[in-house]
Amino acid sequence: MIDLNRQTCAACQAGAPLVTQEQIDEFMPQLPDWQIIEIDGIKRLQRLYLLSNFVEALAFSNKVGEIAEQEGHHPAILTEWGRVTVSWWSHKIKGLHVNDFIMAAKTDALL
Repeated sequence: MIDLNRQTCAACQAGAPLVTQEQIDEFMPQLPDWQIIEIDGIKRLQRLYLLSNFVEALAFSNKVGEIAEQEGHHPAILTEWGRVTVSWWSHKIKGLHVNDFIMAAKTDALL
């Protein structure tokens, strides 16, 4: 089994393969608090993080932004009082790539 948190993102180009159902079945047990959702026909990984207040939520959002910059892969982040929603998907291929699962695991590791 691939340890997602120990992986790095590979450059994702248009035409790169979407994850297979077999990969999803392998990766999701490592991401128990994440859901696969679909918006406008595009699958995404999404998780809600509950924090104590806005300052903590903003600090967490900034940490997510830092790892996104390091890996060159960027999520949607919604920061609210005591809540941060993070969504990962690969824009170029309009769906889920292995990179998204890697970044979800790295996001969990920030807490």
